[in-house]
Amino acid sequence: MRLAQLSERSGVSAATIKYYLREGLLPPGRQVNATTAEYDEEHLRRLRLVRAMIQVGRIPVATVREVLGHVDDSSLGRTIRVGAALWALPQVPEPDAEDEFVRGAHREVGGLLDTLGWENAKQLTTISPAYRQLVVAVAAFRRLGYDWGSELLLSHARLMHRAAVADLDFLETHPSEEEKVEVAVASAVLVEPMLQALHRLAQEEETARRYGFE
Repeated sequence: MRLAQLSERSGVSAATIKYYLREGLLPPGRQVNATTAEYDEEHLRRLRLVRAMIQVGRIPVATVREVLGHVDDSSLGRTIRVGAALWALPQVPEPDAEDEFVRGAHREVGGLLDTLGWENAKQLTTISPAYRQLVVAVAAFRRLGYDWGSELLLSHARLMHRAAVADLDFLETHPSEEEKVEVAVASAVLVEPMLQALHRLAQEEETARRYGFE
């Protein structure tokens, strides 16, 4: 398809597509002549992913470029490729190692990983952005004085493991390695807000069932 057709099918303006091409977010099209290039379904798929990352995920263009660089790095195995792409997404700052609540959160999360038997997570610990984010959240609860106990944390972790299994089952339905890694990135950008929304809806529903509207 030509640029105008790519714009029509994607709903993205031709000017924006040209900007994405200049910024390296889309691979160049096949050059037909000096002024015309052709694009295919892979361009359309990638364009939709870029728009989701920028519009829904509010991810800066430079970060999108970095993430996609890992997506396209065929020299990496699937696990490292997915991990590198996800770790390049915006993450929480490094927690203060001297903070007593952070130290307590590290112990809590470490015990959780032991109970779950999540060996990979135990090996990565502080270099993993997801681990750091969990520690920051647990530390914030402890700082507020709420007793968010290990049993409750464990129940949520098991729910998230079931969600991860469903995510990877969906990933496996896509044929190419690039598509699989793209799906993993899209899940991080789109599924996490969906899970948050579902969690809040479930809380609203359970609150209404327990306490009514008085």
